[in-house]
Amino acid sequence: MSEMDKLLQLAEKLDIKVIMDLVINHTSDEHEWFRKALAEPGSKYGEYYIFRDEPNNWTSIFGGSAWKYCPERKQYVLHLFSEKQTDLNWENPELRREIIAMIRWWLEKGVDGFRLDVINFISKREGLPDGNEKIGEMMGVYGAEHYFYGPRLHEYLRQLRREAFAPYGAFTVGETPGIGLEMARLLTADYREELDLVFSFDHLETPGHSKFDDYRYDLNYYKEHIIHWVESYGQECWMALYFENHDNPRMVSKVDPDPQFRFVLAKLLAVLLLTLPGTPFIYQGQELGMVNKAFRSIADLRDVEGLNFYNIWREAMGEEAAFRRVLAGSRDHARTPMQWRNAAYAGFSEAAPWIGTDDDCKTCNVEDQRQAGDSVLNFYRQLIRLRKSHPALVYGETEFVQKKTRGLLAYHRRDGGAVFYVECNLSREKRKRRGKPPEGLRLLSNYPESKRRELRPYEATIWQLRS
Repeated sequence: MSEMDKLLQLAEKLDIKVIMDLVINHTSDEHEWFRKALAEPGSKYGEYYIFRDEPNNWTSIFGGSAWKYCPERKQYVLHLFSEKQTDLNWENPELRREIIAMIRWWLEKGVDGFRLDVINFISKREGLPDGNEKIGEMMGVYGAEHYFYGPRLHEYLRQLRREAFAPYGAFTVGETPGIGLEMARLLTADYREELDLVFSFDHLETPGHSKFDDYRYDLNYYKEHIIHWVESYGQECWMALYFENHDNPRMVSKVDPDPQFRFVLAKLLAVLLLTLPGTPFIYQGQELGMVNKAFRSIADLRDVEGLNFYNIWREAMGEEAAFRRVLAGSRDHARTPMQWRNAAYAGFSEAAPWIGTDDDCKTCNVEDQRQAGDSVLNFYRQLIRLRKSHPALVYGETEFVQKKTRGLLAYHRRDGGAVFYVECNLSREKRKRRGKPPEGLRLLSNYPESKRRELRPYEATIWQLRS
């Protein structure tokens, strides 16, 4: 805790806000509450978790049953994720009071806000009915329709806002898997008084695919998603802009794994993050253009989700095919150490880290990119500086143009007399520019020089137009 105190003190001096991860859907099975729930079933802690004499048919997000037998109580306990992550019983008002007290304690220490882990799972349907088999087969998990958007979710979020977040002016962003855009609006619109932002997962996979499918992500789907969000909900909601997190493979690898396009594509994604309306979230390594790792066997992986699915799938498809499927969507791709320099363990530590590194740090690391003027890291710095210097790129009106032109995402950002034009080629193919190039100042691009009549693979350029 002394290190946390030092972090908060230093952050305050540097005018940096600290957002903390807050996991309140479940606790560890080693948590004091859970140990007491097992040892003293009649105590208040015995009602802090969800126990049943017999399990229903719900399955875990990580594969297998969502229920673990507890011999101490001769009952089953619910875990929507790992067996070591036991779900809390939010129906219990005393539990909610304890959680609110804990949140206020952190805010008193100086934390400025929270990322709320799987926050839309906290309300489960009364009676915990069996999941519909057809829905379960379609979604790959049974029972989700009874908790991914539970009946008391809005009530619980308003209580958290009213009694914990609002008195401190705390920022909140909720991780909300399975939530569509309309539900996202209901969670984040100002008049709802629930969350500030949500991490919607809708844009991470194209329709008909899961992250474990080995396919190339089509940025045209992201174009459709962002246009729909901005034009339908942009007046009353604020968006969380992101491409990567700790739960998904690297986006550059998903879009186009060809090394010749790696860094220009990484810069294109950066332009989208930092010029579209919303709050950008940059995941560690994304600012370098890090890509998926070359894991060679299942022994190289650490993530419980992938390991669980491997054990399930190898029975049906064999070890080689199961490993390939797990590798396509492994969370470990985003969990390897930050590549600080070309050194042992990528300069992350002197001792072997929890998961292996590879030779990618020889050509992609912080130390080298700091020195290279055209690096992805320095491109991000330029973009951030540009965004902070021009309010139009943050709060300005957004107007999409040539919306029906496949492979092109182009838009204006306007605020008062300031007008910016952003033009992005979403594919590896060259394309002819329709009409003349913009009349104005070419502020930043992922290519050093401009070509008047064509856009090159993944080209992204920001122009300041004459007002």
